[in-house]
Amino acid sequence: MTDHEPDAQAEEAGAVTFVNTFTVHAEPEVFEKEFARTSEFMARQPGLIRHTLARHAERPGQYVNVAEWRDVASFRAAVSHADFQPHAGALRALAESRPELYLARLRRDGDPAPEGPASGAEDRI
Repeated sequence: MTDHEPDAQAEEAGAVTFVNTFTVHAEPEVFEKEFARTSEFMARQPGLIRHTLARHAERPGQYVNVAEWRDVASFRAAVSHADFQPHAGALRALAESRPELYLARLRRDGDPAPEGPASGAEDRI
């Protein structure tokens, strides 16, 4: 291994970002309600740091879920959990998805969001 080659074990041990893009073929409200149930399940899984479900600003049937996990092993344990399978099946019945897992390379925080009407919006589904 050279100084420029990533250490595979270090990558496995570090934080990962899961990005899942959905194209919904059901009513958006139905998908969001089902996703909220999946969110509740995932929130109880060890290793989940946070996640955000966002709907495209101009195409209501397009969504993206961005989830930060402590490590690959935590993510894999959550999605292979027997109780996750019904959630996955319910979402597949409502949407096509494209799941991808990414290793963090750079993280930077911006200026804090100003206080205002959007505060607390992250709790809405």
